[in-house]
Amino acid sequence: MEKRFVGMDPYIEEQLWEDFHNDMIVSIRAHLAPQLAPRYFAQIEERVYVEQVDQPADARKLFRHDVTIQTTGSHQLSGRGGEAVAVLEPQVLTLPETEEKREPYIAIVTLPARQVVTIIELLSPSNKNPESQGRQEYLRKRRQIIHSPVNLVEIDLLRKGARMPTVEQLPPGDYYAFVARGDRRPFVEVYSWQWNQPLPTIPIPLLPEDADAKLDLQEAFDTTFARARYEVRLDYSQPL
Repeated sequence: MEKRFVGMDPYIEEQLWEDFHNDMIVSIRAHLAPQLAPRYFAQIEERVYVEQVDQPADARKLFRHDVTIQTTGSHQLSGRGGEAVAVLEPQVLTLPETEEKREPYIAIVTLPARQVVTIIELLSPSNKNPESQGRQEYLRKRRQIIHSPVNLVEIDLLRKGARMPTVEQLPPGDYYAFVARGDRRPFVEVYSWQWNQPLPTIPIPLLPEDADAKLDLQEAFDTTFARARYEVRLDYSQPL
């Protein structure tokens, strides 16, 4: 069975995103590695955060107890001067469920100084969910990078969710890549394309004195797709 889509397969977003995200990161690094040697290398790092898990309404039970005042017999509690003291029974509530999330990204580092010059992010659903702790954590890290000399490349292969914030309105598109060069802040290069178009080749900036590396997203995607055998794992009978 061959690929059903020219570029990005939108069924991956619906069914196997986490599996794809991790493997695509590996493919991107492998694609860039020959272009980075000998002056740079790419390493995969992880961002870790705790995300609250939504629970059904019937799982969030609230147990209420009346306030009781003990004033008789040997069980009476006294304060100073022998006065009766009210004893409050606690309300038993439910703590929200949480789970640890790990998101890999790529850092391009110089040799031999080991200075981080570029961060490459493949956005995940939690990065784009306005109500997600993952988005708040991601935007916090994003602000730190933007206020530093480090280059930032963000690849958005998800149709759902909130886009990364920019002052001007984004150009039309289903998928985006943002290239923010450390020496050209606050400007960002935005690449956009439709779901039925091939994935583009985008620049990966390094130090200002060096030429950009080139990331062929389509080649990295095709490698990931074939290696993971998504053509037989995706259920194309399901609606998008």
